[in-house]
Amino acid sequence: MATREKNIWILMVFILSGLVIGGLLGQLASSVDFLWWLSYGQEFGLTNPLILDLSIVKLTFGLQLKINIASIIGVAIAIFIYRKV
Repeated sequence: MATREKNIWILMVFILSGLVIGGLLGQLASSVDFLWWLSYGQEFGLTNPLILDLSIVKLTFGLQLKINIASIIGVAIAIFIYRKV
């Protein structure tokens, strides 16, 4: 059972790294004319953060995700590498 949980965590790390590296490459590719399509994507989440003021403590919650074509390709490559390892 422990090896299965370990494999799930490794897969999550691979997928997260694929998202981050793919998103970075997509943003860098937006300035290149023939690679503009890699930066095409959607942004969703909380545009205005949720603020909870309790007089003593003020908590701010916010989450925004931007997914582009390069990050999707990055996740696909990460899953492919995970399956090979």
